Amino acid sequence: MPLLNQPDPVLRFDIFELDVRARELRKRGIRLRLQGVPLQVLATLLKRAGDLVTREELRAEIWPADTFVDFDHSLHNAIAKIRETLGDSAESPRFIETLPRRGYRFIERVDEGKPEPQALGETKRDACQIRSLAVLPLDDHSGEPGYEYFADGMTEALITNLAKIKVLRVISRTSAMRYKGARKSLPQIARELNVDAVIEGSVLRSGDRVRIAVQLIDAATDLHLWAESYERDFADILSLQNEISRQVANEVRIILTPEEDARLGRARRVNPEAHELYLKARYYWNKRTEESVRKSFAYFQRAIDLDPTYAQGYAGLADAYNILGYYNALSPSEAYPKGKAAALKALELDDSLAEPHAALGVVRRDFEWDWPGAQQEFQRANELNPGYVEAYHWRSTLLAMLGQHEEALLEKKKALAMDPLSVVIRTDLARMFYFHREYDRAIEQYRAALDMDPNFSSAHLWLAQAYEQKGLFDEAIASLESGRRLSGDSAYAMARLGVGHALAGHAEKARAVLNGLTLSIEKQKYVSPHDIAMIHAALNETDDAFAWMEKALDERSIWLGYLNVEPQWDSLRPDPRFQGLLRRIGLVN
Repeated sequence: MPLLNQPDPVLRFDIFELDVRARELRKRGIRLRLQGVPLQVLATLLKRAGDLVTREELRAEIWPADTFVDFDHSLHNAIAKIRETLGDSAESPRFIETLPRRGYRFIERVDEGKPEPQALGETKRDACQIRSLAVLPLDDHSGEPGYEYFADGMTEALITNLAKIKVLRVISRTSAMRYKGARKSLPQIARELNVDAVIEGSVLRSGDRVRIAVQLIDAATDLHLWAESYERDFADILSLQNEISRQVANEVRIILTPEEDARLGRARRVNPEAHELYLKARYYWNKRTEESVRKSFAYFQRAIDLDPTYAQGYAGLADAYNILGYYNALSPSEAYPKGKAAALKALELDDSLAEPHAALGVVRRDFEWDWPGAQQEFQRANELNPGYVEAYHWRSTLLAMLGQHEEALLEKKKALAMDPLSVVIRTDLARMFYFHREYDRAIEQYRAALDMDPNFSSAHLWLAQAYEQKGLFDEAIASLESGRRLSGDSAYAMARLGVGHALAGHAEKARAVLNGLTLSIEKQKYVSPHDIAMIHAALNETDDAFAWMEKALDERSIWLGYLNVEPQWDSLRPDPRFQGLLRRIGLVN
């Protein structure tokens, strides 16, 4: 019997509810135009939320055995109609995830209940239906030059605190900050970010006093739901951030769990000078260039020098070391042990912070090759802060390295739903497809990332690798040259260019790159042995490639963690030495 004929309760998710008996899908109490097969498909997915529903199960549930229909076409159209109605996306889903060639999974939380009585044609705005919001960049009203970091820091703090509320989806900092100074209406911004409400406001800093004005605005109607102004001593800034977050939760009628209530109630007075240094450090760290991260490192260090009990300062220091290691700006043996020490110190001072757990997960993944340990740290970070997007992002990469493609893709899409305008996460989504040898889908996502930021060098460099696997060497070289130029001729980019020339048959140009990298090593500049090994492999110089791989292993190069999924190593896989490397890294038994 079709599901819609069964006497089931109302199924509620996000701001929607499906009244199964009435055969109605409503959004904030307003009936939507979804009927027939799409409605039946949605009901089936909702009843089994969180589980894979196979295509065969959908067919048996909705299409009788004696019905003659183009099943694939009908199901595709039904899913497309549902996504259009819900404002969902196949590439970064909030509600319906596609598992290629298998079926679909409804990934949002679903609650069951009884229908709520409502007068015919009534339009109500129910604050308890707000389950997603964006904190827009707070305006700086201080009137003094150089205070931009403070307003940005307050914006990030509100996002971080609100993201700790599990039932509330909060848009991450990267996407929110793209609207800094944007001349767009709030409803338009809300539509682009797919949220129910937005928070906007301003910050005024005057000496040791801080005044913050915030307001909560309904996304659909542009109606101001709540506004408040706060003034505090700068030393009380952490408790003020928590107070605002609790007030927002109260206004959208979210009942905090005891753990969430405790987290938002926990705050200490902060050394004002140390916290100001920390805000400056995060301002530069968030720019994510080698130069800016190095600058952030100095501010983090000064902050903890002033206050050795400042846990967030150590957490930031761990993040800075990890990024410099990832960028090959420091050798792994220098970056990651120091990052680990800083993360452990942060946890010793405050084990309720998600950030140092995630930073420790990066060390376990990229340097120690402790795969279960990395998984455990990322999971703990998510438990402490369900909205900490980096933990989902970094865990997804771990799953990809281990060859768990579908799980990695799901985790990356969760991150993208929280940070839909992040060029870094979009680029990493492309890498998930690249590692799975889906090169066309990878190229599509790399291009989408470059549409967001044409100057993101990593997207150019990794797009080139997808072109190489398709034999499109002219396109690959052009993309590599762009990545090289935008990276400032980094050793990492030069090595990728050398690989591209080797694969394209330009042996002399590849050797010229090799010579340049060797000269850099002689000048005491760090070059990863892994990168040199890749050029030798592309030149079919197998013994030289393995010799440099041994050096990379001794150095614990982070890129060895990708050995089992990186297509550019395919030519070496039959060699017993390659399997030996995989065993020593722990990627195979």
